[in-house]
This record gives sequence, structure tokens and C-alpha cells, in this order.
Amino acid sequence: MRRFTVGVVAVAVLLGEFGLVQTNRADESAKKDIVDVAVEAGSFKTLAKALEAAGLVETLKGKGPFTVFAPTDEAFAKLPKGTLEALLKDKAKLTAVLTYHVVAGEYPANKVVASKSLKTVQGAPIKISVGDDGVRVNQAKVLKTDIRASNGIIHVIDAVILPPEKSESHASSCGNMN
Repeated sequence: MRRFTVGVVAVAVLLGEFGLVQTNRADESAKKDIVDVAVEAGSFKTLAKALEAAGLVETLKGKGPFTVFAPTDEAFAKLPKGTLEALLKDKAKLTAVLTYHVVAGEYPANKVVASKSLKTVQGAPIKISVGDDGVRVNQAKVLKTDIRASNGIIHVIDAVILPPEKSESHASSCGNMN
């Protein structure tokens, strides 16, 4: 009986290695919060550094649920020279940029694409568009969706999205008052 059990385990391990048996990797990441999942992924080092500088790590480790549109390290590298450094020195602006990537609530991909816009934690909405080239959040292309965490969902994007300037928000809200 022992040989049979060992044999079954070995076959299951081999099938899992070739992706023929679904593993519990998604279940494992769902036990970790958004920050831990992002840090473990390894392609969000700049985001993690920025969250720390803004004092938002504990918030995104909180109960949630949150939906985070997470820019990769390459996305941060696309910012104009000096932009990231300036943001890291200005906690208020950095916080505004980072919270513009977060939506309160859980929005899996099917809910995101069914929306024309979503209100961010920062306060301004982000525009959702679906086209031949995929799904975009403002100008950023969604690269990967539905990465589950214990307190929400992460969608990976290829650009840092910037909130509208207050004067733009103020002008558009004043225009709506007439």
C-alpha cells in the first residue's frame, strides 16, 4: 500500500509541474494581502518603495476590499526623468498619485470592463475603455487581471496614471454648476 501511495503522489507532483493539474497557488496568494502579493511578485519594487514613502503600506494591508491598478517597475521607468524622484520627496503628491490607482471595493476584470469609469480613493474617477488593443485605465494598458489577495484584487498596468490637476477638476465641476 505504501508504494501505491508514493506512486500516486509522484504522478500528482509531475502533473502539477506540467500544469496539467491545477495547484493551489491562487489560494495561497489569496491568503496574503495586496502589499505582500505585490512584493512577492518581484515586479513592483518601485510601487512598494512609493507606498512606503507615502505611508500607505498599512492602509493597503488593511481589511479592504481594494482594487489596485498596479504599475510595474517598467511603468515607473517610463515617467519623465526626475518625476519619480520629485514625487518621492512630496508626500502629498505621491499619496494623490498612489491613491489614484486604488478603488474601494472588489472589482474583478468582468466588473471593470462593464464600467465606463471607477471612482478612486483619491477622489477623481479613472476612465475604463475596451478596444481592439485590450482594456485601458486612462492611458495605461491592463497587462494582467484578477490577481487575488486576502483584501482585494490587483490588476497590472503598463503605465503610471496621474490624477487630474485640481484646476482641471475645479474647472469641470464649475462648468457643471451652470
